[in-house]
Amino acid sequence: MGEESLNERLKRQAAQDVASAAPVSPSAPVSPSAPKSPSTPASPGMAPVRSEDPMKRKYLIAIAVLVVVVGFLGYRVATQSGTIAEQVVNIDQLGGERAQLEFDLEKMRFSYDTLAVENGVMMDEMAAQRGEIDALLSKVRDRNYKVSRLKKEAGTLRLIMQGYVVTIDSLNQLNLALVAENTAMQAEVVSVKKRNEDLEQRQGDMEELIEAGQVLQAMDITPTAIRIAANGSQRPTTRAARTEMIKTCFTLMESRIAKPGERELVLEVVTPDSMSVMATRTVDYSGERLEACIFFSFKEGTVLSNGTYTVHLVDQGVRISSADLILR
Repeated sequence: MGEESLNERLKRQAAQDVASAAPVSPSAPVSPSAPKSPSTPASPGMAPVRSEDPMKRKYLIAIAVLVVVVGFLGYRVATQSGTIAEQVVNIDQLGGERAQLEFDLEKMRFSYDTLAVENGVMMDEMAAQRGEIDALLSKVRDRNYKVSRLKKEAGTLRLIMQGYVVTIDSLNQLNLALVAENTAMQAEVVSVKKRNEDLEQRQGDMEELIEAGQVLQAMDITPTAIRIAANGSQRPTTRAARTEMIKTCFTLMESRIAKPGERELVLEVVTPDSMSVMATRTVDYSGERLEACIFFSFKEGTVLSNGTYTVHLVDQGVRISSADLILR
């Protein structure tokens, strides 16, 4: 018998596959082209069974294993896909929280930089807190620390900073109150100083008034040239050659300030040639109005020159009244 063609071999192989897949019924006719296997004798009362192809069984087992493996891998992939998606979400969430935490710490650092305080102890403490914030920022950027723990530490630092803010605000409010109080006190000091200056001025004026009031005041001063008559009587004259004395009468005014008692009054006479001569008189002053006269006598043989003679009434070194006397 010649070599079989390829088509015939394929057809015969397909027939064998069908025969091996299902047992042959006893009533079914047997194809003459499919001989019985010599190694399998027919049992009495049973239909003959074809033996399976070993390669076919291996293929089926391999396919079944592949199906199981593929199913298991599909299940694992589906499960892992959900887990990976959740992890991606968690990573994104943690990255956002880390970025927000870093931003909050930067704001906290800036807030410390803007806080102004003059207390040396608080300045040292705030500098230490800025160092803590810088250290925590380094941990946040390192990404080797849990965000939850970093957030807890940041919360503690935030509470401390809020305490400083409240304390500094209280100190600022107190400082403003003290500044206002100091301003008011300075204004009061200026006012008191002005009042004291006014009082000192008034006291000085009063002292001047009192001092001036201690000096007697005189009015109606009247100088008169006198000659002595042969009988010893005093006669007024207007001639210089006949004048032997100058009589000056005046009135001392009432004073509630001047100290009462004996007062020595001075009569100063200034001649036409600017020479001064003086006479004194002690009066008993009681503070009431008092009229008195003072006489100045020229030396015997003195010849007076014509002109104006000025008389001054002096009390305690102060000229209290003056008048002129003209002699021809």
